Amino acid sequence: MLYNALLNLGILAAVSAALVLAPSPLLNPPSVPFGVRVPPDKADAPEVAVQRRRYRNLFLGASAGVAVFALAAGAAFDSLAAGAVCAVGGSVLLTVASAVLWVRAHRAVARAKEQGGWYEQTRQGAFTDTSLRTDPVRFPWAWAIPAFVIVAVTAVVGAVVYPDLPDHMALPQKSPSGTVYREYATTVWTAFALVLTQIAVTATMAGSVAGLLRARADLDVSRPRTSATRYRRYLAAMSRSVLGMAALIDLMLFGLAGMMWADNRSQAVIGLVVGVPLLAVLGMVAHLVLRVGPGGSRLPDTVAEPDSGLVPRDDDRFWHGGGLIYVNTDDPAIMVARRVGLGWTVNLGNLRFLVLLAVFVALAAGAGVVAAVAM
Repeated sequence: MLYNALLNLGILAAVSAALVLAPSPLLNPPSVPFGVRVPPDKADAPEVAVQRRRYRNLFLGASAGVAVFALAAGAAFDSLAAGAVCAVGGSVLLTVASAVLWVRAHRAVARAKEQGGWYEQTRQGAFTDTSLRTDPVRFPWAWAIPAFVIVAVTAVVGAVVYPDLPDHMALPQKSPSGTVYREYATTVWTAFALVLTQIAVTATMAGSVAGLLRARADLDVSRPRTSATRYRRYLAAMSRSVLGMAALIDLMLFGLAGMMWADNRSQAVIGLVVGVPLLAVLGMVAHLVLRVGPGGSRLPDTVAEPDSGLVPRDDDRFWHGGGLIYVNTDDPAIMVARRVGLGWTVNLGNLRFLVLLAVFVALAAGAGVVAAVAM
């Protein structure tokens, strides 16, 4: 019981820490507090500071309530699976609370911006670095090699052991009573399911890197040359990190595949196989947050230039859902910089993205049907 309570509390503490920091400069660029574009001199305006304080205080109160629930649930249930359900449920509640408070703060900042006329006396501008097209940041193939090697090794090992596999294989599944094993007939689909997952993960993350290298840059118009140089280093850091995460996920799947082929059901081994790569992934994310920052904001400047006096264009009309969803039918870019957190998001108003999404969903559905029939 004590173990369940501590586990729930630890999971919820990690989720709470990430969500309470969402409005802070660690995860949210100062120029877009709560997803609202503001002039740089208004990033720390009293209206913004009030909303940050309210969000933090209300969310911490909600976190305390959910933590009490998690402790009570951990003490009441002796089942590890039931405790995990409570932790997941608590995390969902925290996420919903954060979303509600975020949208509330977003609307308050947007209202203050409109009523105060924050953009009325500004000179708005935009800057494009054409060299990102003529001389783009190169795809870091060296960082992709580990993922490719792990996938190849897993496939080779699978091919070697496949002839000696039993007629039926036990695959783990989650149930209210915990992890249970269900037997399936041994086929190429069942035996190599995790190899196919590796291929899908690697292809998706490599494709994401190729896409982000061509994503539209969100550059600082007040110091365009400095921002362009820093953005290139940001692209390089993010590209390497994404491919490194792909290798770690592939390594985890390799371990799980080996356990499946050997019919090893040790919970301790599963914890090691899953836990070590995931901790490494979290370490990489922490490095990006603390040392790189949104848009590379924490990377040191290598080019000095005077302030141009321009501020970014007010483009709030294209951002919805508290500044999380971008929809612009006139923008040819498929990927754009996120307003909240690290990385990029997609342009839901881009027809090419919608076509690609439909094709991907159709292929995934078809693969799922084939796998279900084969199993």
